[in-house]
Amino acid sequence: MKQRYYKHKIENLLHVTRIITVHYFEFDEGYRSPGESHDFWEMVYADRGRLVCTVEGEELVLDEGEAIFHKPNEFHIHAADGESAPSVFIISFECKSEAIHVLEYKRMRLERELSAYVYMILEEARRTFELEDAGPDVKRMPLAKSPALGGMQYIKNLLELLLIGAIRRIDGEEEATSFIHRENFGEYLVEGVIDYLTENISGRVSIDEICHRMNYTRSYLFRQFKAVTGQSIMAYFASLKVKEAKRLLRQTDMSVTEIAEALSFDTPNYFSKTFKRISGYTPLEYRRRRRGW
Repeated sequence: MKQRYYKHKIENLLHVTRIITVHYFEFDEGYRSPGESHDFWEMVYADRGRLVCTVEGEELVLDEGEAIFHKPNEFHIHAADGESAPSVFIISFECKSEAIHVLEYKRMRLERELSAYVYMILEEARRTFELEDAGPDVKRMPLAKSPALGGMQYIKNLLELLLIGAIRRIDGEEEATSFIHRENFGEYLVEGVIDYLTENISGRVSIDEICHRMNYTRSYLFRQFKAVTGQSIMAYFASLKVKEAKRLLRQTDMSVTEIAEALSFDTPNYFSKTFKRISGYTPLEYRRRRRGW
C-alpha cells in the first residue's frame, strides 16, 4: 500500500533579498561619521568599546556586545565616545518582510549564540568580497578574485538566522535553561577557555594551566577547541593579544615597545612579527592607516 506523506510548505518569517555592505571597522576614540540615511536596513554591533549612536536626533550608547537596527530612511550618526576606540561590525541589507519591523528602534545585547553569527558572516564576507581597504564611506563591495562558492547565499542565510534569533529574543519565545545539551557541550567548554584567555590577555598562560583550570586532558581540550574555533588555543590567544594591541594603537600613544611589554611579548620584534602575521600590517603601519581615516 502506497503511503501518503504530508509536505509542509515552508513559510518564511523574513527574507533578505540583497546584501549591500559587510564591514568590521576599528575606529579611534575621536571618530565621528557625518551622518546618513538610506533606503535599506543596517545592523550595527559594538564588538569592542562603546559606540555613540544618534538616531533621529536622539543619542544612545551601544555598550560592548550590544546591537542596534536602523530601519530604512532613518537618519543616524555613529561616533566614538571620546574615551574608547570602538571596533564595530556593520551589515546593511534589504528586507521587505513585515516581521523585521519588530527590530525598529531596538537596542539589544547579543548573547554568544547570536554574536557567533556576526563573526561567521564577517569571515564569509572576507572570503567572498574584497574588504581589506574598504573605509566607512564605501558604497560597493567588489567581489573577490576567487569568491567562496555560494558565499552571498551563505551570508544571507546566516543573517536571516541572526535576525530570527533577535526577533525571538524580543518576543520572549526562547527561555533560558541551565541544562547543557551534549551537542552544545563543546561550545560551553570552549567559552570557558576563551574567558580564561581574555582574563589573562596581558599576561602569559600555559596549556597546563588551562587544562588544570578546565579539569580536562590536553588532547580532549585541543580537539574540542579546534572543532569549535578552527584554531589552536595558543593561536587564538595570539589573535586576542593582537586585537588588544590594535585597540591600544588606536586609543593610546603607547610605543610599540610599551605595548609589547604590556601584553607580555618576549621582545618588541617578536610582537611586531606576530602582529603582521595576523593583521597583515606592522604595528606602525596599522596606526598610521587607522588614524588617517
